[in-house]
Amino acid sequence: MEEQVKHRVFIALGSNLGDKHKNILDAVNYLIEEGVDIRKISSIIETAPYGLTEQPSFLNCVIEGYTELSPRKLLLLLLDIEKRLGRVRTIKWGPRTIDLDIIFYDDLVIDEPDLKVPHPDMKNRIFVLKPLVEIEPDFVHPIFKKSVKQLLEDLEGKSK
Repeated sequence: MEEQVKHRVFIALGSNLGDKHKNILDAVNYLIEEGVDIRKISSIIETAPYGLTEQPSFLNCVIEGYTELSPRKLLLLLLDIEKRLGRVRTIKWGPRTIDLDIIFYDDLVIDEPDLKVPHPDMKNRIFVLKPLVEIEPDFVHPIFKKSVKQLLEDLEGKSK
């Protein structure tokens, strides 16, 4: 029997509606149930909303895992988990029970209309970079050729 290749993925999780902590834990459990081998989970941090700021604060974390799913199938799984946890997409950057984003998939670069990896706006999102640096500071962004720690330092330098 042929062994499937496992791909290293980083997924960002966020919630600002309902029981935010439970929503994140439920999403992690669904990922495990669906065969994502989670190796690391960052601390859960509270952050201000991004984009549309008139809404509740978010809880955010990042997981590192391994999956046999293709990038497209992983995206479909994340969308399915969001739906299971009550996510309704009405307003861009609006409140949500759960938000799941592929940040990295191995060191692939994918630029399709509905699938972009690495996540195109991650370098501007402290709520992605901070937890990511906690679990894997030396991971190198395949486009910018900088470690995620360097990207966080760049972002924090901009905000001073």
